[in-house]
Amino acid sequence: QVQLVESGGGLVQAGGSLRLSCELKGRTFATYAMGWFRQAPGKEREFVAAISRGGATTNYADSVKGRFTISRPDAKDTVYLQMNSLTPEDTAVYYCAADQNWFTMIRGTRVSYWGKGALVTVSS
Repeated sequence: QVQLVESGGGLVQAGGSLRLSCELKGRTFATYAMGWFRQAPGKEREFVAAISRGGATTNYADSVKGRFTISRPDAKDTVYLQMNSLTPEDTAVYYCAADQNWFTMIRGTRVSYWGKGALVTVSS
């Protein structure tokens, strides 16, 4: 069974940076596309970023392009989300996701595995 373990959330001032990490346990990391989604208070969960199994392809929501970077270094079963120039609108619970199908990942529906979420709070 796949387990996704997130870390790195917290409180940061507007303009600051945070890095989220998500370790995949229980299966072969290289066979999964990985992604991040977020859910702000009172809103639906939305796509943030995704990276393909080999890491060659990435996809970002328009709202985070140029500020967030998703990566999956070789030899680590971990995906990262580097978040820069944070604004209060980025405040949300961030969820790591894993699926063997790229299109399922970027659509965000019927994704196979989800982490428990990491809270990111950006103060103004």
